[in-house]
Amino acid sequence: MFHVLTIVYEKPLDVIDQTRPAHLAWLNDEVAAGRILLAGRRESGAGGVLITGDISAEEAQDIIDRDPYTLAGVVSYQRLSFNGGIRAPGL
Repeated sequence: MFHVLTIVYEKPLDVIDQTRPAHLAWLNDEVAAGRILLAGRRESGAGGVLITGDISAEEAQDIIDRDPYTLAGVVSYQRLSFNGGIRAPGL
């Protein structure tokens, strides 16, 4: 199962940016481990989007729970899960 995790900033950007370095370090670790394939800030600047690898719903929730943004209480997450039945080679 693949997951689209959308982040909504619940605090002003100056507050978000205080936690951003820890969030980015955590993201790099998740990408290196293969749990997150893509990540970036939304064009509107109102949050972010993470695309996971092929992981369980429980693993996706664990990603959400360990995000420094979540731990700081500055974001909310939504999860959209899909089976990824049609994939690019290598996924």
